[in-house]
Amino acid sequence: MGKSKRNSPKPGGNRAQRLAERKAALEQAAQSVTRPFEGLAAECDLVALREFVPSATATLKLSPEVCAERSVVLATVLPGAVAALVRAGDQPVGYVGTQVQFQGADPAADIAAAILWTQSAEPGESLTSAQSVEGGPRLADVIDPGADLELTVHQDFDWWVPEGVQPDPQVAATIEQAKQAIMPSARLDLGPDSIGAAWWVDAGEKAHVRWVRPENEDDLMLALARLHASGGLHLGEGSRFAGSFRTHGLLVPVFDLDPELHASEWTGAAKEFGARLSAALAVDAPLTAEERRSRDGLRSRQVTLR
Repeated sequence: MGKSKRNSPKPGGNRAQRLAERKAALEQAAQSVTRPFEGLAAECDLVALREFVPSATATLKLSPEVCAERSVVLATVLPGAVAALVRAGDQPVGYVGTQVQFQGADPAADIAAAILWTQSAEPGESLTSAQSVEGGPRLADVIDPGADLELTVHQDFDWWVPEGVQPDPQVAATIEQAKQAIMPSARLDLGPDSIGAAWWVDAGEKAHVRWVRPENEDDLMLALARLHASGGLHLGEGSRFAGSFRTHGLLVPVFDLDPELHASEWTGAAKEFGARLSAALAVDAPLTAEERRSRDGLRSRQVTLR
């Protein structure tokens, strides 16, 4: 009598389902765009808004080719984590979310599709999912690729409700619940010559700066290793380099900070670190033995989000 194959999952069984889910996840990962916001002046802030900024908005500068009928506000998250909605009023306004319930393989193309949807949707409508189609418009075709985001950082979600409108009890309760979970955040103002997007957050016992950087990941890692070896990988007294994470093709160094100090009190030290990092990036000499050890240690503490 022949033996059954142990590696053949039973159709409809839990193992077969897990294998199918894993295959689907691998296929989606293979189709994902590694650096979706590359080429946009606002790339680093777009990554920050999508990954960790709790509550912020910015009115987008749309491309002339869009022939926009109404303005569009980019937001971190919208009620219900929908992809987009159109707010009624004398002049309807489109809102597009970056942190959404349903995520596609190319978030930049999804945002582009959501922006275009706001131009023809009826006031009061919302879009649950803005899955882009292959060959569809790119975000660089829909917004001005050279424009930075003029961000407004909020410490609550009261902007979910238009000014002068009294929300119903369920909406008010949702806003209050979201407000209780929010962590105070701010974007460090490091001047017009600063590189990337440095975001401060008060997480309670510690505060953090997460600095989204646009440089090539390998080049940035080498520069961080040089600074670590020389004792320059910090934001001054009361700070500590915590590690880094990779997301959307970019590397994000993270610093633990003294929570007693406000975000603005880290501006000077952050500018000094930015200058040290720029100098380290300009070095093209091979790493020393100590710098190689620093690089290996930094890589071991690196996390990939997506």
